[in-house]
Amino acid sequence: MSGLDGTLDDTRAILADLIAFPTVSAVTNLDLIDWCAGRLEALGARCEISRDATGAKANLFATIGPDIDGGVVLSGHTDVVPVAGQDWSSDPFIAVERDGLIHGRGACDMKGFIACALALAPRIARADLKRPVHFALSYDEEVGCLGAPVMLKALAASGRRPGICIIGEPTEMRVIEGHKGCCEYTTRFSGLAGHSAAPALGVSAVEYAVRYAGRLLELRQELLARRPPGSRFEPPESTVQLGGMRGGVAHNVIADHCELDWEVRPVVEADIDFVKREIGSFVAGTLLPAMRAVHAEASIETEVIGEVIGLEPVPGSEACELVAELTGSNTRGLVAFGTEAGLFQRQGISAVVCGPGSIGQAHKADEFVAVEQLRQCLEMIGRLVTKLER
Repeated sequence: MSGLDGTLDDTRAILADLIAFPTVSAVTNLDLIDWCAGRLEALGARCEISRDATGAKANLFATIGPDIDGGVVLSGHTDVVPVAGQDWSSDPFIAVERDGLIHGRGACDMKGFIACALALAPRIARADLKRPVHFALSYDEEVGCLGAPVMLKALAASGRRPGICIIGEPTEMRVIEGHKGCCEYTTRFSGLAGHSAAPALGVSAVEYAVRYAGRLLELRQELLARRPPGSRFEPPESTVQLGGMRGGVAHNVIADHCELDWEVRPVVEADIDFVKREIGSFVAGTLLPAMRAVHAEASIETEVIGEVIGLEPVPGSEACELVAELTGSNTRGLVAFGTEAGLFQRQGISAVVCGPGSIGQAHKADEFVAVEQLRQCLEMIGRLVTKLER
């Protein structure tokens, strides 16, 4: 790729600027989004902003090239995980390069990929593209992929249909064709307090939470029979996990409140639908009638903490074939962590995960991305631009 060294220097500088925006999920990302939009608009990109309900978070969807379907999306999330309680050797929001590694919060997860895309944006703008290149930057991926659905809803409403999406999560530039989903919930039980000497006069929220948890564990076993033939995941089936239970105030008091944290990691989206349908039926047909026979105001409410749907491997995936060609890879892999890829796939956009850095460095103190990984990412995107000119 001609001019790689200069582009790599640009990438370093852009990454340093991106790291300097402390876009922890709990705070706004608007300054970073405005900064990115300004750079892209200066190159002639058509930029669209979509916001959350508060207006404090925003997605950016920018397009360079012809206004037609079938383009390629370069996708990354702008939020990062907190640094509180971590022992960093330098300021986490100031990029520091040592021994070929660039340290800083978000360096690999995933501002390194965004920096590569932005560094090559001037070349993309100069290219005679036959299909467009889109830049998709989302908010709140780290807390349940909250921003991407808002962006994708706006994209669907626009009537435009990109053909391929490259999600640049850190894979050490390996081609990743699939990952499980991660769906997290907190279910709250409200009963009726009373003296433990007369249990029939109260409604123990803890006892009903235990029954609910027991049904979830039964569903865990039932998911074994739903294991997709030839599944390459480890374990190969969808799983249910109980994360925690909180309720009760004393040994001799019937608990009127209880909370249960649980999750499902589905191999296919149909499995999470199965679990939700079955547990919902158990609540409506068994638990709630029994609770309300004693206390009419008893309730069971489930809060969705995050629903990250999986990326299902697809034979002959257009996205995987493209990125394999661009990177020279002959293999396809799976990963345990979640991404926004499944959301694009659900919308009919062929998706693949491939980006610089290692997930082993993500979320840790002294997070880093190797400069060599950035170089490889620039080469991949550069080859993409050449391909889209044909």
